[in-house]
Amino acid sequence: MAIKEVEQKNDCDSKQKEICPKFERTFSILGKKWMGLIIDVLLEGPQRFKHIAATIPNVSDRVLVERLKELEQEGLVLRTVDPNATMRVAYSLTNKGKDLKDVMKAVQIWADVWVCEEDPNF
Repeated sequence: MAIKEVEQKNDCDSKQKEICPKFERTFSILGKKWMGLIIDVLLEGPQRFKHIAATIPNVSDRVLVERLKELEQEGLVLRTVDPNATMRVAYSLTNKGKDLKDVMKAVQIWADVWVCEEDPNF
C-alpha cells in the first residue's frame, strides 16, 4: 500500500501515517509535467524527437529534451542514435517503461470518468 499506519511514540502517542518511499518516488517521476504524455506517445513505439514534439504541441523543445533525459536516467526511455544517418535519434521505452502501459491505461480510465475538460479545478 502507498500509505501505512506506523506505531510511533510522539507527543500525543497516536498512530502516524507513513508514505511508502517507492510510491512517493514513482509519483515524483510520473507527476512531473509532460512525463505521462511523453510515455503515452512512446507506448506507440519508437519515435523521433520531432514526432514527440508535434504530438505534444504545448511543450517547449528545451523542456522536452530535459524530460527525455530524465526518463532515460530513470531507465524508462532508451535513446538510440542511427549511425547511418546524420543526427537521426529515436526514443523508445525500455521494458521498465513498457511496464507502465497498464498504469497509463488505468489513469486514462479514471480521467474519462472523473475529469471534465471544462472543469476549472483541473
